Amino acid sequence: MTFHIPQDCTPCIRYFTLTYSKQDKDEMLSGEWGGVVMNGTLSCTPGKIVLHKIVESEFSNIREIKVDTGTLRLDFYDNGEIDGDSVSVTVNNAMVVSHQRLGTKPVSVDVKVSLDEPEQEVTMIGENLGTIPPNTALLIVTAGKKRYQLFLASNGKKNAQVRFVYERPSQ
Repeated sequence: MTFHIPQDCTPCIRYFTLTYSKQDKDEMLSGEWGGVVMNGTLSCTPGKIVLHKIVESEFSNIREIKVDTGTLRLDFYDNGEIDGDSVSVTVNNAMVVSHQRLGTKPVSVDVKVSLDEPEQEVTMIGENLGTIPPNTALLIVTAGKKRYQLFLASNGKKNAQVRFVYERPSQ
C-alpha cells in the first residue's frame, strides 16, 4: 500500500465505539471516535459521529458488460453540450483520473481484465454539475473489435458505475 501524505499532515489511526438505533424508518449508528497518531503513541483529538442508513444506493444503475478481451479503452466525453463538466474516475476504488474537464477530446483510461482479475468496477464521479445539471458523460468502450456507448450521469449525490466482467472467448 502506498501513502501520499502531505508533510504538514499528521494521520490519525481511528477507532470507533458505535451504537445502533432506529426511530421510525431512520436507522443510524452513533457514538464516539478516538485514535492514536500513526507510528506513535500520542492520542488524536476525539470526536462524535452519526451515520444514517440510506435506502437508495449512491450509484445510479450499475451496468455490467461482459468482455472477452484483456484490454479495454474507456473514452469519456461531455454528453450533449459542452458545459464545463469535470469528472474523476476510479477503477476498483483506485483513482485513475482526477478532476478532468470533459469536452470533445476524450479523457481516456485503459483497463485490464483477465482470468486473474475478471471483474473491474469503473466509477465516474461528477466533480461539478457544469452549467447544465446533471454532470453527464458519453463513455465509449472499446473492447477488442467491439464498441459500446454508455450515457452516464452524476448529480453530486449519485455517481455512475460500470462493471466489466471478463469471460474467456468462445473457441
